[in-house]
Amino acid sequence: MKLIATVLLLLLSKCVALSSSPPSVNSHVRISTLWSSLSSSPSLMRSRSKLSLVGETELGKPGTAELDVPWEELGFEFRNTNSHVRMTYKNGEWGSPEFVKEPEIKLHIGATALHYGQSCFEGLKAFAHKDGSVHIFRPDENVKRMQSSCERIMMASMPTDKFLDAVNAVVRDNIEYVPPYGSGGALYIRPLLFGSGPRIGLQPSEEYTFLCMVIPVGDYYKGGLAAPVDGIIIKDFDRAAPQGVGHVKVAGNYAADLLPNMLSKKKGFPIGLYLDAKTQTTVEEFSTSNFVGINLKENKFVTPQSSSVLPSITNKSLMTLASDEGLTVEARSVPIEELETFDEVLAVGTAVVVTPVGSITILGDDSNTTKRFQFGENTDEVGVVTRRLYDKVRAIQNGEAEDKYGWNFKVN
Repeated sequence: MKLIATVLLLLLSKCVALSSSPPSVNSHVRISTLWSSLSSSPSLMRSRSKLSLVGETELGKPGTAELDVPWEELGFEFRNTNSHVRMTYKNGEWGSPEFVKEPEIKLHIGATALHYGQSCFEGLKAFAHKDGSVHIFRPDENVKRMQSSCERIMMASMPTDKFLDAVNAVVRDNIEYVPPYGSGGALYIRPLLFGSGPRIGLQPSEEYTFLCMVIPVGDYYKGGLAAPVDGIIIKDFDRAAPQGVGHVKVAGNYAADLLPNMLSKKKGFPIGLYLDAKTQTTVEEFSTSNFVGINLKENKFVTPQSSSVLPSITNKSLMTLASDEGLTVEARSVPIEELETFDEVLAVGTAVVVTPVGSITILGDDSNTTKRFQFGENTDEVGVVTRRLYDKVRAIQNGEAEDKYGWNFKVN
């Protein structure tokens, strides 16, 4: 009872103080001020995620936001939502999280993110289930990967509990933007961590900013599994060097892919496949996705293993499901010649989930085709194994199949 009384007194005092604030102060800043004050109490720290929406008696309903397009027609693009979560690391510790409505950020001109590329991010999704609940898919794996990225480029690491609290809180505060069950969409969650303190000499920052924003999305490639896409092997550029940063999710890896990605699309290929930078003889990964090859004759699920490849959480999930299906899962070096043995090829990742690839082409210097690998007899049809694995992972994400591995985290 004393704890409840204390909380009520804190709420009352803050509400009185906030009522005198100028009208221009947005409601999310007011909520964050209250949240920060309450979370400073050790006895209330355990309930921080529940305090993210002080003043609301229950969790809102997914799929109730007003958008400019129907939920079923969402693409993969930025849209404003209610808020994002922001946290700052200063003086050797992370501060309290806060909700921020405005999508802009004020940044020091000497920030290490701008000068030396100290920046990493993650991508994960939240899905609405038939009963109206919302679940986040495998956020515990995303925080591990972000911590690995931070370690590699010498940034302050985000503690697991703070990361999970922030993800839960931002989804909760934007719950109406979660696409409704049955729409095929998801709420894409983008945690971002970067050096925000000034350095002119090459050294790590002393200040870091963590943001977590959300966007309602549909398929990354329009149509999803409607039809396989045609890929091209990127010969004139490398995605990542051996012993470099290809295995972590740092911003610079994606900047390096902008030009080759654009050139590939101009040639009529929506997706590019990189080979290893050292020998150009083994498959590594697609521009933004892991590579998976299915060999029906040998009943194999094959994916490249390399220190230059980013470990995909979606791929990790598919490997588990493929093994459950009785396929032999092999993570190993994949020679380019082995492309001829695959009946199905998949590009897999959080954004795309699973995108079937019907063919991969090698172009000569004169832009004429020198080699074309075709996967399956009909490149316009989705492969049987591809469809089965896609359906299985989506069924788990949507709450339509047993989540026996505990991958879904319920928003509360």
